[in-house]
Amino acid sequence: MSIGYPASHMSHRSSSPLPSEPPQRGQHSAECQGIPTRALPGTFSARVIRLPIQREKREFDAAAGPRSRPEEVIGQARMRTGHVAMSVETTSFDMLAFKLARHRRDQGVHPHPYGQRSSQSLPAIKIRRDTHRSRPGPGRPGMVTLGMVAMTLGSLEVASSGPRQARRAPGATGARRGTRQPVTPTSGGPMCGIAGMASTSRPDPELVRRMCDMIVHRGPDGDGFHSDEHAALGMRRLAIIDVATGDQPVYSEDGRIVAVFNGEIYNFAELRRDLAHRGHRLRSAGDSECLVHLYEEHGADMVHRLRGMFAFALWDRDRERLILARDRVGKKPLYWRSDHASIWFGSELKSLVQDRGMDREIDPVALHHYLTYRYVPAPWSIYKGVHKLPPGHVLTWERGQVTTRRYWQPDRTPRPVTDEREEAERLRELLLEATRIRMVSERPIGAFLSGGVDSSAVVAAMAMQSGDQVKTFCIGFDDSLYDERHKARMVADRYATDHHELVVTTDLLDVLPRLAWHFDEPFADSSAIPSFYVAQMSRRHVTVVLNGDGGDECFGGYQRYALMNQAGRIPAMPRALEAVSARAGALLIERSGYKSAMRQLGRLVRFAAESPSRRYACLMSCFTPEQKFEIYSHGLRDRLAGVDSYRLLEELFQDSSATTDLARVLEVDTATYLPYDLLVKVDITTMANSMEARSPFLDHHLLEWAAGLPDSLKIRNGQTKPLLKQAVAPWLPQELLHYPKQGFGVPLAAWLRGELRDLAHDLLTDGTARDRGLFRPSVVRGLLRRHAAGADHSDRLWALLQFELWHRAHAVPGGPVMTEIGCPASRA
Repeated sequence: MSIGYPASHMSHRSSSPLPSEPPQRGQHSAECQGIPTRALPGTFSARVIRLPIQREKREFDAAAGPRSRPEEVIGQARMRTGHVAMSVETTSFDMLAFKLARHRRDQGVHPHPYGQRSSQSLPAIKIRRDTHRSRPGPGRPGMVTLGMVAMTLGSLEVASSGPRQARRAPGATGARRGTRQPVTPTSGGPMCGIAGMASTSRPDPELVRRMCDMIVHRGPDGDGFHSDEHAALGMRRLAIIDVATGDQPVYSEDGRIVAVFNGEIYNFAELRRDLAHRGHRLRSAGDSECLVHLYEEHGADMVHRLRGMFAFALWDRDRERLILARDRVGKKPLYWRSDHASIWFGSELKSLVQDRGMDREIDPVALHHYLTYRYVPAPWSIYKGVHKLPPGHVLTWERGQVTTRRYWQPDRTPRPVTDEREEAERLRELLLEATRIRMVSERPIGAFLSGGVDSSAVVAAMAMQSGDQVKTFCIGFDDSLYDERHKARMVADRYATDHHELVVTTDLLDVLPRLAWHFDEPFADSSAIPSFYVAQMSRRHVTVVLNGDGGDECFGGYQRYALMNQAGRIPAMPRALEAVSARAGALLIERSGYKSAMRQLGRLVRFAAESPSRRYACLMSCFTPEQKFEIYSHGLRDRLAGVDSYRLLEELFQDSSATTDLARVLEVDTATYLPYDLLVKVDITTMANSMEARSPFLDHHLLEWAAGLPDSLKIRNGQTKPLLKQAVAPWLPQELLHYPKQGFGVPLAAWLRGELRDLAHDLLTDGTARDRGLFRPSVVRGLLRRHAAGADHSDRLWALLQFELWHRAHAVPGGPVMTEIGCPASRA
């Protein structure tokens, strides 16, 4: 029986395969008035010239409101975008953003921050490979790039190669080629993404197309759409497996069930065999099509049969039911919002905000939690009324009604262990298998190699099971405190990998705007910077990378776990001394160097005044509750009175099935820090470079096995990961096993006293920031002043700076806004 689909229900577009060289673009030219420059796509250059303030400056000031000081105009250029020329004269990010926004308004340009760009149009990156300077590109130091501007832009069409082709009429079918320029491996446009809506009335297919256009970076290889009387689904595809026939959406035999999917199902071959045995006809050779047939067999319980990383949407036309689901640990993101009559969803927030009916109002509670944890935890998002679907959850929308349920939680009851050597052998077996199934790809594959135990073990497992030379990638800094390249080289030499290194000596103005745009919410983990650079380097060579994420949460790898064990032995402190202890600990931390003994002592002193759950929340916090309420404006303080961010972790501690504090901490990290910090960082930075990242340690079989290990195999005598180190000792150089954990950090405190000092001061104290009325300017200035004098406030300043960069990158007229504060800008 042939399978047919109504023409009005499905369309598909694809673009050419990724070329090995950047496409040549001739439609972008740059010319300074009176100053010859090179014609560069997506960039303009200007010699520094001081010019009188022009009419545009006055118009900008009138629109922007009071300014902290007059701005000087230092550059003048003409830039041609497509067939439209525009003038730019500015030094202020705000002013340039205003002029470009006005230009877009006048020309009716469809907003897209980066458009279809060649590798030459990326923000400049000053990077050294090994010990040699890389060849300077068009974005060399001294030139202004559009990436530098994006920190205050919400939308910018920077690389249109001429007028965009007219979109097909609704209901048109067939593949469409040539509508987009091919995306090169270095062009910075990521992997799979989904978006869509369901409604009790007619959906809006054109809205779904716009939603997918905003995440083209997640899938440059093609797109596909479905629409019917109550649902519209769309997707962007990065082809990894079944490149030839793995298009989406996918349908059941009768067309009743349709799905769009982001991720990889590693047991798809086994699932396909079982489904074929049950009589299902599969038209492709990949994993996506399994979803619709599994749903026919098992309903929403199908998620229990999936082994992999995923976020998917499945539409049941007969029942008018939409199923949204995320993988067990949250490798793949999924946002949603509903007004009961309709529901909208997407892999990224920038898709959902394409709906003009959505209020882009900042959720003050989400901001409150962000300042504590450096990320916005689920179910919140930074926008009020928009939610993250938590990891290991299924959402069902049926004719206007929304329900969510958790489908996975590992059992942390410790099992008896009689022979550690047997456990070490079992760990090796599980890691080898988890690595092997993640090496299936039709595209080039490699690994991030930081030099830590986890990533080194993954590289070893790859090398032992691969017939080809493993490609490895490492990032480093000139500051030895943050550089681990020497450790990575030991592993690379042992397994003769094709090893690549970069030393980042970057002008951060190049990368911060781009990260602010890609991270749809404020995100204050500074290791996003090296993560982005190592992904960018890797994408020149591979499409898929394996990493060591999850090893610390599985096997007790963070020093804070040992610290929590030590703090657990401290007797309860008299209540009268709690406040004194907390303050003394905070002062020791503030006045101590990074990773110093005094800093550790300060943490212990502060812990003594708290319960185990609040001790851990305090350890993980950026701003303490007292520090947040000190910096808040009066209006924001009143709005958030009684909201306790530490309660999030307290409730997880209380609900935990674990029987010890260490096991509870591991469970809490797996439910919070791992999915909302580490995995968000990896997902965004790899997808920003059209890559797929896979994590063998996050295989749920391995996670479930590790959850039942006793504490003594995770922390022993203050040492971390004893069982994992014993298991991989035959694989790795012995000295590597005894290095203290270094982490993937950056010299943030030094940056904020050096190259980022002026940027932080300007962005956090100018009129734009003050007029938001969120933070007290005097407190912000005090943090900047004390940090410059030697105290370490880098975490808090970075969180404030990332919020400000996010706000300016995603700002639109009238939003994002905070309507419930209801107070004028604080000048205190």
